[in-house]
Amino acid sequence: MTTPDFEPPCAAGGAHADIRRPDAAVDYRERLNRLLPAYPDARPPDPELRPALHPLCQQLNAGISEFTFANLFLFRHAHNYALSRLDDSTPVVLGRDGDTLFFMLPFGLPEQALLDRLFHDHGMLKAASGEQAERLRGLGYQVREDRDNFDYLYRREDLAELSGRTYSKKRNLIKAFLRENDYEARPLREEYLGHALQVLETWRAGVDQDGDYRAAREGLERMDELQLCGGVYYVVDQPVAYVLGEELAGAASFLIHFEKAVAGYKGLYQFINQSFAAILPADYATINREQDLGDPGLRQAKLSYRPTGFVEKYRVFPA
Repeated sequence: MTTPDFEPPCAAGGAHADIRRPDAAVDYRERLNRLLPAYPDARPPDPELRPALHPLCQQLNAGISEFTFANLFLFRHAHNYALSRLDDSTPVVLGRDGDTLFFMLPFGLPEQALLDRLFHDHGMLKAASGEQAERLRGLGYQVREDRDNFDYLYRREDLAELSGRTYSKKRNLIKAFLRENDYEARPLREEYLGHALQVLETWRAGVDQDGDYRAAREGLERMDELQLCGGVYYVVDQPVAYVLGEELAGAASFLIHFEKAVAGYKGLYQFINQSFAAILPADYATINREQDLGDPGLRQAKLSYRPTGFVEKYRVFPA
């Protein structure tokens, strides 16, 4: 398999060494609580919260893709996210999808009286981890598996090497792309931002709905501020694809937020999937490629890469 001749502008774990101090999580938690209003008041995720919220998210080991500062910030409009502080100092993320209210608890469960108030006010706990689901089931709450939002987890080596008969079709598509196209890959730095935006606009023009366009565009425009990194790909000097993501689960995993490509190049998506995995630092044991949202075609495509497992999520309702 091919490996592009560049390294992505990110290094596993280096940016978050401070969070490993024994007292660091307490420091960041206290800083975040000073910034958050007391429940039921709330504030949207914004850049002022990032210095405290980002390192706390990086420390989470569950690896849930929703729980990064970048995800909360970039999808704040799509899910109407806002953050608040409960009476026991537990941070809570409030949200609304259409007419459906929900809340999320990335940093742990509060006292049960506060939890019951959240269920009364917002109806549903979303993106609960397996550990949270088990505890809440024991307390008598209704717990339902949220399969459509399971994150797909892959071994980095599997996606980089595509070894064995399982991946023969993927390898053939990549060979077809390489045979028919003269490609170049570059790290997604500021000087190539306009090229990635060009890919995004071309992608948008070719789909029926905007989907995650708004979040994807802001992710590019704020990639340095949000500490996102990726690569941009060219065919005969024309930008045709880009990948953008960030560290997750204490830098044990790399999360792919956005992967966009223009139409008309057979094997292009398979190529950028494999080639980007190949240049990620070996410190990333896994790659998280997020959820399929219940889309049958997307589910089939993600399963075809044989995930090593899933980051399971649950929805929880009052008893």
